[in-house]
Amino acid sequence: MENKKIKKVVVVPYSVNWATEFEKLKSVFQNCLKTLIRGIEHVGSTAVPGLSAKPIIDIDIIISNKEKFDEIKSTLKKLGYTYCGEMGIPGREAFKRDDQLTPMDGSGYLWYEHHLYVCVENSESLKNHLLLRDYLRANLNEAQDYGRLKTELAAKYPDDIDHYVEGKTAFILQILKKSGFDQEVLSQIELQNKAMKL
Repeated sequence: MENKKIKKVVVVPYSVNWATEFEKLKSVFQNCLKTLIRGIEHVGSTAVPGLSAKPIIDIDIIISNKEKFDEIKSTLKKLGYTYCGEMGIPGREAFKRDDQLTPMDGSGYLWYEHHLYVCVENSESLKNHLLLRDYLRANLNEAQDYGRLKTELAAKYPDDIDHYVEGKTAFILQILKKSGFDQEVLSQIELQNKAMKL
């Protein structure tokens, strides 16, 4: 589903624009999805103040269960998103933007690059995203270490997103272990991180 052209792995210093752009996107999703969803969270490295990151906003739309997922999927399709399935991550449905105007809310705005997921609340995937984000927000020294690691990996693997992601996995697992994830879940997350393509 992802096209085969190689995307450069680029890590840049934190930008306050990331939070601003997230809020704009969140507003569109809230207006269109209303009571179909439980919440919208800014996750990933761009959600951690001061943390260097790939300049792509990760967004988790939270749903209570899959009961209304078809309606959500249909609404997102109208906004210009293509459904990509779970992509190997249970409880996390991925959506790809059709172009830079996505979400197509009629504004003609060229939206900031972002990854969009619909996650079932209490899924391991959502817990993983939220715990990692919250831990890094609360532990700035480790957030700085993580930023340095990502900058080094981007320099080492500028054309290889798979090795870049794999290189971060041990650091992420260490944090999730401190946050209370058991070894079985950590092993699953490790396999999923290494297989991630988005």
